[in-house]
Amino acid sequence: MLKAKELRDQSVEELELMYHDSMHQLFELKNRARMEKPEQPHLVRQMRRQIARLLTVINQKKHS
Repeated sequence: MLKAKELRDQSVEELELMYHDSMHQLFELKNRARMEKPEQPHLVRQMRRQIARLLTVINQKKHS
């Protein structure tokens, strides 16, 4: 998990790539959770927060 301060040092293209990777990981976590009881249910919440951080930094960079 990267903090927002660390994310701000990266380019918009890198952040968008990380966003797409995170969305894919979240999709996989949710699919696994539907099929069986997840071993680490907290990972879904952490991934959602990471995606929110990424989107926040991307929007800040695009509008500044």
